[in-house]
Amino acid sequence: MLLSQYSSLNSFAELLTVLIIFIFVLVITYCCTRWMANYQKGKTFSRNIEVIETYKITTNKYIQIVRTGEKYLAIAVCKDTVTFLTELEKEQISVQEDPQGTLSGIPFKELLEKAKGLKK
Repeated sequence: MLLSQYSSLNSFAELLTVLIIFIFVLVITYCCTRWMANYQKGKTFSRNIEVIETYKITTNKYIQIVRTGEKYLAIAVCKDTVTFLTELEKEQISVQEDPQGTLSGIPFKELLEKAKGLKK
């Protein structure tokens, strides 16, 4: 009788220990992921280089319009190479301003409500 009580108490303690360790690992993972994301975001922010538009040609081949300083460049981006195509004038480029948080001109809140079936 005493042995069975000790065994169940021991099993409960082991379960509790594993649960605490699991939660601790999740918290550490979350904190590290947030820190790395903020670190990378700070490293990639640039005022002089911006990708204006990307067009996919095939699975791993793209044409991009890139602004570097005051110049606009068309480049071809492949799996292992980046090739300069041409320099573009600012007048040749039509940039569509898309308000943040919209998809195809529809605010995200409306899309979410439609998905929920709340708004018709």
